[in-house]
Amino acid sequence: MSNTELVALLPLISFATVITIVLLAIPFWRNLKGICALSVVGLLISLATILWTTRIVPIQVTPLVLIDQYALLFMTLICLATVAVALLAYDYLKEREGQQEEFYLLLLLAALGAIVLVCSSHFASFLLGLELLGISLYALISFPIRGQATLEAALKYLILSGVASAFLLFGTALIFAALGTLSFNEMVQGFYVDVGSNRLYVMVGSALMLAGICFKLSLVPFHMWTPDVYEGAPAPVTAFVATVSKGAIFAILLRFFIWTDAYQYESILFGLGIIAVLSMLAGNLLALMQSSVKRILAYSSIAHLGYLLVAFIAGRLAGGAALAVEAASYFLVAYFITTLGAFGVVSIMSNGNRERDLDDIASYEGLFSRRPFLATAFTAMLLSLAGIPLTVGFVGKFYIFAAGVQGALASYGWSLLVALIIGSGIGLYYYLRIVFAMTKRPAATDSAATEWITIPVAGGWVMLTLTGTLLALGVYPTPLIELINSMVRSLPL
Repeated sequence: MSNTELVALLPLISFATVITIVLLAIPFWRNLKGICALSVVGLLISLATILWTTRIVPIQVTPLVLIDQYALLFMTLICLATVAVALLAYDYLKEREGQQEEFYLLLLLAALGAIVLVCSSHFASFLLGLELLGISLYALISFPIRGQATLEAALKYLILSGVASAFLLFGTALIFAALGTLSFNEMVQGFYVDVGSNRLYVMVGSALMLAGICFKLSLVPFHMWTPDVYEGAPAPVTAFVATVSKGAIFAILLRFFIWTDAYQYESILFGLGIIAVLSMLAGNLLALMQSSVKRILAYSSIAHLGYLLVAFIAGRLAGGAALAVEAASYFLVAYFITTLGAFGVVSIMSNGNRERDLDDIASYEGLFSRRPFLATAFTAMLLSLAGIPLTVGFVGKFYIFAAGVQGALASYGWSLLVALIIGSGIGLYYYLRIVFAMTKRPAATDSAATEWITIPVAGGWVMLTLTGTLLALGVYPTPLIELINSMVRSLPL
């Protein structure tokens, strides 16, 4: 391996080094604040190595890993999101009994799996990253701080995720049987040649793989685990699952389809179109019936992944791939910011409650009068999820709509846009329902139950940064757009 390839792998090497240091430190240094600080410093060092690596990309490091601007963009997003979750988790964990330092080891391992995913160029590295992410999430969701609820959520995720992984592995085997390779690079030629009877293997294998990935993304009808897992998992873990896990999987799915030109299989795209419409409509409609903030955000995430599929499907057109990648990338950044902020508020509200997360809508009544900063930040996040102007969510949703208009040439193209508009209108209602609850005067019992809530230093700075970024990119999105445009121009589209 050359020196250039080693430099390209610096983000992965530094991440693995930090994990090793944390692993060795925990048995000898039972200090939650110290392990949290060590993890955050390690993540910031990994961010610095990503900036260093930008000078030499793109570069293929073995057939397994491709380091390019696309991978570096999502590596940066994953590292920043993990820093936010780590800081939010500190105040959440310190109020709980027992030794909680292993939480950060599992968090770093899950983030490493996500980073391996976004730079994969081979099914071996793809499955390795996916399983590293998934196994770490099993433990994080069941982390022993809230008892039975977390165990139930983890068991549901474990069983269904195992089934999804089986679909992925079987689909991969069928594609290998048809094309004789697991490398994305070599598959480019395989998808173009006439594979004869093996074409059926490719289609069935791709369908099985998409079924497994749709489970990981919690798209309808593979979404049934999502509300229960979101509600049962600790709030910081839910934030990680909703952002880093889904973002990394969607990033590699988009890369694979564009790179191998799998868009030529119209039947698969038609199936994805149906899934997108169902996710946008069912996610928003089911959220209307919820009284738990975490369950509302769970169904909201289902709808938002449906919005992302609109841009994904638009990449089937000649020349549409560039706009699809640009729209999906910007929307994912917006989704990360708003979702982390929304679950950040739930985490801060739940810091002192050891029995369960404080996520009933009634618990948020009167929050504007008691904790105006927290209520204002939460309002900004909800309005961004709804796509209200002057927020980053509005720009992200506009990008998705623009990509959908460009791609609406097939018979079902306009159906996606209609579903997007209807879903966004429905979503506005349940987001404003939470905002309205925060303006109401609370009952005496609810007021007493939440009067003790304080905004911690670490969590407060995270929320201030997320809110400021949300508004800044909503008012002046040009720097991020130019960065994403530069990344898109470097891709072989």
